[in-house]
Amino acid sequence: MAPCRPGSRSFVVPWAATLLLALGAERALALPEICMLCPGSVRDLSQVTLYCKQTPELMLHSRCCLNQEGTIVGLDLQNCSLKDPGPNFPQAHTAVIIDLQANPLKDDFAKTFRGFTQLQTLILPQDVSCPGGINAWNTVTFYKNNQTCQGQRNLCNSTGDQEMCPENGSCVPDGPGLMECVCADGFHGYKCMRQGSFSLVMFFGILGSTTLSISILLWGTQRRKAKTP
Repeated sequence: MAPCRPGSRSFVVPWAATLLLALGAERALALPEICMLCPGSVRDLSQVTLYCKQTPELMLHSRCCLNQEGTIVGLDLQNCSLKDPGPNFPQAHTAVIIDLQANPLKDDFAKTFRGFTQLQTLILPQDVSCPGGINAWNTVTFYKNNQTCQGQRNLCNSTGDQEMCPENGSCVPDGPGLMECVCADGFHGYKCMRQGSFSLVMFFGILGSTTLSISILLWGTQRRKAKTP
C-alpha cells in the first residue's frame, strides 16, 4: 500500500473531513445558551416544529428554530420545569413563536418579554396570563392544557393618548403591552428637550476632571493624617 503523502489526494480527503468536523463543532458551540436550557430537542408535533418546517431556510437545533444567520425565530421550552425563563431568555428576543407550556411559571412576568417586538405566537400554561394582558394581543385562545396569545398589538397604535411621548420624541413598541419614547434625531436628555448631539468628549472630560479632583483631595487628606503625630 502506497504511503500517504502530503500532496496526494488520499491525504487531502481526511484533512478536509477533519476541517468540516471542526467547523461543525465550532458552530455547535456558538448555539445560544437559551436553546440548551433543558435537555432534548423540539418535539415533532410542536407548534415551533411546524412553523420551522414551513420555511426551507429555517433549521431546528436543540430547542430552537434558527435562520441561516443563526438568529432565533422559534423557541420551544415546553415541559422544562421552569419557574421563570432564566437570565438567557433575552437571547430569544427575535423569536416569532415561543412555547412555554407545561411549566410551573410565575403568573406575572410581563417585563420578561421587553424587547420581544417580533413575537406573534406565545403558548403558555393555562394559569399564566399573556404578558401585557389580553389587550396586548389580537386573540387569546384557551385550550384544555394551555393558552395561546396570538398577534402582538402595537401599543403605540392602540393608545388614544397622543401626548404619551414628548414633542420631540416618538413612541416605539418594546414588547407585549410595552412601549418606550425615543428622542428624534438631534434631541436628547430629559423629555428630549435638549437639542444637539450628546457630547461624549464633554461628558468624559467632566467625569475625568471630577475624578481627578476627588483623588487629589483624598490624597491630600491622607497625607495630612500621616504627618499628624
